[in-house]
Amino acid sequence: MGPGKDDHRRDEGKGEKDLVDRVDEKAGRRIRARREGDRSVWFGIGMFGMVGWTVALTTLIGVFIGIWMDRTWPGTISWTLTMFALGLVVGCMNAWYWVSRESRLYDDEDE
Repeated sequence: MGPGKDDHRRDEGKGEKDLVDRVDEKAGRRIRARREGDRSVWFGIGMFGMVGWTVALTTLIGVFIGIWMDRTWPGTISWTLTMFALGLVVGCMNAWYWVSRESRLYDDEDE
């Protein structure tokens, strides 16, 4: 037996529900954007600055520690380059943590 009329109607109802859900979601986003206004622009600029400073400062701290280690324990490996790479990785991880945390807070606020 093939699909009956009732099966076809159930499929149409499901598609309509999906459409309604998508329209509700888009309308909600539009309302939030109007309510927040310029806050989202300034929030984005602040977040961009925080990420930049986080990566830059940890990288510079790593470089200074590496220079000190090269002077204290001279050897075949460059502690400056090693600590530069470590500072860069730590800075990127820290920036990722803050961005994901803010994203989660923003998503929780939406619900």
